[in-house]
Amino acid sequence: MTVNFSFATAGQIIFGNHSLEKVPDLVAGFGKKVVLVTGKSSSRAEELMAKFSPGTDTVIFNVPGEPTTDLIEAGVRLAREHASDVVVGFGGGSVVDSAKAIAAMVTNKGELLDYLEVIGRGKPLTEKPLPCIAIPTTAGTGAEVTKNSVIKSPENNVKVSLRSNQMYPDVAVVDPVLTWSMPPALTASTGVDALTHLLETFVSNQANPFIDMVCREGLTRISRSLRKAYKDASDKQAREDMAMASLLGGMALANVKLGAVHGFAGPMGGMFPIPHGAVCACLMSAVIEENIEAVRESKLDSSKFDELAKILTGNEKAMSNDAAIWAAELVADLQIPPLSEFGLTKDDFRVLVEKAKVSSSMKGNPVELTDEQLFRILERSL
Repeated sequence: MTVNFSFATAGQIIFGNHSLEKVPDLVAGFGKKVVLVTGKSSSRAEELMAKFSPGTDTVIFNVPGEPTTDLIEAGVRLAREHASDVVVGFGGGSVVDSAKAIAAMVTNKGELLDYLEVIGRGKPLTEKPLPCIAIPTTAGTGAEVTKNSVIKSPENNVKVSLRSNQMYPDVAVVDPVLTWSMPPALTASTGVDALTHLLETFVSNQANPFIDMVCREGLTRISRSLRKAYKDASDKQAREDMAMASLLGGMALANVKLGAVHGFAGPMGGMFPIPHGAVCACLMSAVIEENIEAVRESKLDSSKFDELAKILTGNEKAMSNDAAIWAAELVADLQIPPLSEFGLTKDDFRVLVEKAKVSSSMKGNPVELTDEQLFRILERSL
């Protein structure tokens, strides 16, 4: 069988404990005027900023929650007024996504809506973004090596992407030490996000042998370490495994479309105040079950799900449905509540199904799911 695939990622990846120490020199290589994008608290960012080379002119831009269209536009205005040379994203997935979007929009004319998917005009970026350095402080989104930014539109109650092959960060600095302070709940939700990235790309209808290799490594690390990192924040090996798995998940989703979990996650996150990782956790087991049934009904090859089960359980005799059981047990162990706890009811199903069907992620699902099957996923996850 002939193999054809392409693969793209960040321009440079620096991984390892204490690799944050290399950031000041990296920043200096791009210029003197810096926008440092960080979370609600600026304390860690200020510590990093203090290590920049003398003469570096840095402004801080805070991202207190998930990025919105208004917030990104405010960041772009700040970067333009500052005449920034480089954008540094130092924080969780929302921060890194914001940094990538700001870097992209600073150099491109027009408004954000011109370039957004689904709700916007979807125009391609024509100008190269400002240089961007991505430094994740959580282990889950893999945003440091992806080519899109997930942005919420409050007016449309949906999360959509700004996406371009030009949006890969110039440098991704992944320092597991930065994740040591993550509390258990955040470790759980971000960890399941990474797991879902790897799981969905592994069984995606666009999967290829190179992505399979990436996913196998990431899934193996998560299966042995997510529970450990959740229970013991000081387990340095587990933290390193999760940081690596998050990185690998980002690489995978940047090159292969995801599936039904993320197909629902975008509209659900836009309609309800649910952490993205919690959405993934709630849907994961039901999507695995429904996909296995649909693949079998379509008489397609289901061996990938058998392999998935073997990787997750560590049992060579495991079969496909064991993957769904393992996922459900993991979510229970991580104490992630069901969707009903976040205000979602059956009355919301129709809108969610309609929005999910047109999402970009749904195009990677291993088999096209009917409305009835999509409704069942929501019912099982409620």
